Amino acid sequence: MTQIDTSKVSRWDQHGREHVVRVNRTGVQRTIRCDTCGWRRSAQFLPWLKAEEHLAEAHQATVDPTAA
Repeated sequence: MTQIDTSKVSRWDQHGREHVVRVNRTGVQRTIRCDTCGWRRSAQFLPWLKAEEHLAEAHQATVDPTAA
């Protein structure tokens, strides 16, 4: 049986809107999907970095909620 794990990358834009990209892992394969625009991509390496890049480029969402 294949195990599926999900995590997410959240960033806020300059208008205070939250944008989320989810990273789904099935075995060794990772798929990233944007909740805001539906963008999808397969990413075997560094999926979280690719998620951050999408949020910054497509949505200008660069404010990290976990940053101090």
